Amino acid sequence: MSDNSPLYLVILAAGKGTRMKSNRAKVLHEVFYAPMVHHVLNATTLLHAHKTIVVVGHQRNTVKKSLAEFSVETVIQDEQLGTGHAVLCAEPSVDQMDGCVMILCGDTPLIRPETLQSMVNQHKSQNSTLTVMTTILDNPTHYGRIITEGTGNIHSIVEEKDADTKQRKIKEINAGIYCIDTNFLFSHLKKIGTDNSQGEVYLTDIVTLAVAEKLPVHKFVNPDAQDVLGVNSRLELSQAHHELQMRRNHALMAEGVSMIQPVTIQISPESSLAKDVSLHPGVEITGSSSIASGCTLHAGALLHNVSVGQGATIGAYSCLKDCDIPENSTLLPHSQSC
Repeated sequence: MSDNSPLYLVILAAGKGTRMKSNRAKVLHEVFYAPMVHHVLNATTLLHAHKTIVVVGHQRNTVKKSLAEFSVETVIQDEQLGTGHAVLCAEPSVDQMDGCVMILCGDTPLIRPETLQSMVNQHKSQNSTLTVMTTILDNPTHYGRIITEGTGNIHSIVEEKDADTKQRKIKEINAGIYCIDTNFLFSHLKKIGTDNSQGEVYLTDIVTLAVAEKLPVHKFVNPDAQDVLGVNSRLELSQAHHELQMRRNHALMAEGVSMIQPVTIQISPESSLAKDVSLHPGVEITGSSSIASGCTLHAGALLHNVSVGQGATIGAYSCLKDCDIPENSTLLPHSQSC
């Protein structure tokens, strides 16, 4: 793959997510102020892809509506016949067969932009046909296991339901993100059958086809396992929210914002805070709020779409919305308006 070859992104967002125990499509569950599929799309912006294709199925109209702010093309997977079938649904939207397709899952909101960029760079530098992202888990339950050749390349990926006892002890797992030569991907997906416990077209079987043709299947090993884990339950949803919350807080503190007990403080990505702002426990700042330098927000203050002028003090447990706070002003505790 050359630097000028087109990169297509295919994001799988058609599943129901039965373990979420919800009537809502899994990818629409909110994590840190946005549906989880939005986090995945935001993580791809550095790639400057030729086209981004989102495969929808369950609650397709609602999912499509939620994607209105993104420059994406949606395609429909009418029946849930596996990941390989989902990718095949995207083929009519791919108008150039040179280059590469990066395949991602819409339920991995913790994936980082720099990780995806590094994977694409490696795929290009190795002139790979197929690169699979992997990671190491202490508890690999529910994930496909990576079977490795003596060369260090991947020999196959075995889904847990099809794995034997020995294979289930393997801790290197398939992270579900792939870079694949476009022509190879679609020509070979059509050869994959459904001879497995689920009766589905497994995308992972494309590894077996590549190995059969003596093509090396390269790994991109992500050392940060939590970044690639899918959200499949309410517990994992809360864990993902906490991780994104703390990433945001760590970045703000590095820029000069003080936080007492940052684990209790939530700042939406759209809000802006200047240096020398002090935040006490339990503060939540959401919407397009802006906090000027030298401000202090006391415990439990809730602000939504609020502009706070330089040097202002917000009393504890104030609840403010859609207003402006003048410079150097002081609001008493429990204030309800500006």
